[in-house]
Amino acid sequence: MMPAEGAPWPPPSMAHAYQEMRRDDAWYGGSERRLRAMYDHGHDQQHKPRRGFWGRQTPDQHTGKRETRLHVPLPGDIASTSADLLFADMPTITVGDTATQDRLNVLLDEGRVHQALLCAAEQASALSGVYLRATWDRDLALRPLPTVVQADAAVPEFAMGMLRAVNFWRDLSGGTDTTTYRHIERHEPGRIMHALYEGAPDNIGRPVPLTEHPETAGLADSLDPAGDGQTISTGIPLLTASYVPNMMPNRLHRGSPMGRSDYAAPLYDMFASLDETWTSWMRDLRLARARLIVPDGYLRNEGPGAGASFDDDREVYSALKMPPNEGIGITLSQFDIRVEEHQRTHESIIRQAAQSAGYSAQSFGLDGGGQPITATESDSRDQRSMVTRKKKSGYWRHGVADMGHVLLLLDVAQFGARISPERPTVDFGDGVAESLQSTATSLDLLTRAQAASTATRVKILNPGWDDTAVQAEVAAILAETGMGAPDPVGSFPMT
Repeated sequence: MMPAEGAPWPPPSMAHAYQEMRRDDAWYGGSERRLRAMYDHGHDQQHKPRRGFWGRQTPDQHTGKRETRLHVPLPGDIASTSADLLFADMPTITVGDTATQDRLNVLLDEGRVHQALLCAAEQASALSGVYLRATWDRDLALRPLPTVVQADAAVPEFAMGMLRAVNFWRDLSGGTDTTTYRHIERHEPGRIMHALYEGAPDNIGRPVPLTEHPETAGLADSLDPAGDGQTISTGIPLLTASYVPNMMPNRLHRGSPMGRSDYAAPLYDMFASLDETWTSWMRDLRLARARLIVPDGYLRNEGPGAGASFDDDREVYSALKMPPNEGIGITLSQFDIRVEEHQRTHESIIRQAAQSAGYSAQSFGLDGGGQPITATESDSRDQRSMVTRKKKSGYWRHGVADMGHVLLLLDVAQFGARISPERPTVDFGDGVAESLQSTATSLDLLTRAQAASTATRVKILNPGWDDTAVQAEVAAILAETGMGAPDPVGSFPMT
């Protein structure tokens, strides 16, 4: 249902989930300012995180000096790697009917679904899940529009672990410190509801007409005239939104249908330790810069109140009042850089964080060493990432198939498409691009063992070819090798 007038916002039932998403979002975004604010002030006194590397009060904050703490964007790399493993190649989405398949291809291409899925998968990795939403706007396109909604902008309702309804919300412009405008978009099977609330930062407030804010005024013309003033009928029996969890189960809230973030191993202390290691490494570089310690007589007076300076390019000095047996009096100061210690610590933290998040170290540039390796060795080293990819693709397969079905149904109900909608089949493939050398070796072994026909070997080498192309290639191969020529003695009588 829509939020009740005067209800607290965000809803108390989502307080813990939103709090965890804010922390995940701070690490994912990588903003040093947001990390300092989160760990310095906390979310509230009851759930204030313990002070760590980013919660320390440093003299720099009070003296106005440059902030020396640095952030390594490993959380963003983990999220990006997750998305790349899933959607670097667009999954194959197919239906049985040819006309329906052609229309589905148009909807997926014009809707830029591949780009949307890449973005959605990366954000789901960080924020525990994401919502796929289907809607339409006839002023933008004469087709359904596939969109993505972030998990921290949704209030879901589950039944038996399945999404039955969801409220998407957003704060609108034009608010003040005491007044906030919120747009609530509720998705239920068969209808979409819209409402505008005028409230406070911590209270939903009261419902007001959609026309009272320019960002929602255009929705008023789309509402069903005979309805309750909030509803748009979709014309289909299915829910026009689906939830895709990043990974299950939720370790902090057992039994919850919400997914968990890749950072919820938890990895937050590892992220902070990695930042501390990198900051220490860069501090060594700053301290190791060569410095000269010189007597006062070598300094040039810059005048009253301007201090003194030393010109290290100067070649000639006037006579100095110092004994001749004391040398020139210049001392070079330069410290060692602990490169090996920092690098080993840095790589160890990344390796452990990657493993805890479900990925292989090789996915983050470790273990390769710059040396050439075989495809078998590569697959073995990247096995953990491939297992995680298969697990995640199982969640995404259902969400993508549901959205494909909804897009086809809306295309018929709202735009009069002459197709036969059906739920698509989604195939993510194996996710491993085998090298040409490895494929050739496999085909050679099959040929020697006489375990596969020429047609089968051609199909293995070119999995995307249809039967006509395969047979043409087989005929060409047989003709070139002479294996397809007729037997010159096949018709002679045998005696």
